Amino acid sequence: MSNLARKQYQQHIETGQQTQVQVKTIRRHAKITPGEKFLAMLLVAFVCIMAVQIISAQSKIYEVNKNIEDVKSAIFEQQKVNGDLESQVKELSSNERVMKIARKSGLDLDENNVRVVEKK
Repeated sequence: MSNLARKQYQQHIETGQQTQVQVKTIRRHAKITPGEKFLAMLLVAFVCIMAVQIISAQSKIYEVNKNIEDVKSAIFEQQKVNGDLESQVKELSSNERVMKIARKSGLDLDENNVRVVEKK
């Protein structure tokens, strides 16, 4: 073999060896360690517990607000009743009505015995 043929032959062998020598890199996915799994489970449990707590608190707030509205409506109704009763008291305690009932009972108005009492 001549030098030129030998060089080409060696280059051919070297390129063949180089292709065989190339190392393939295998990428492996990182495995999740048991500690990371445990932390993830703790996080999920914490989020679930907090969600339940928030919903529970909102439920209690709704219930308290409903009770407050019920009490407010009861107070309003009682104020209406009290206002009606006050107007009845004013009607029944009017001077004309008292004088009419007194005359029916046989009482007379003596101007000398009348005293005026002022509220303080």
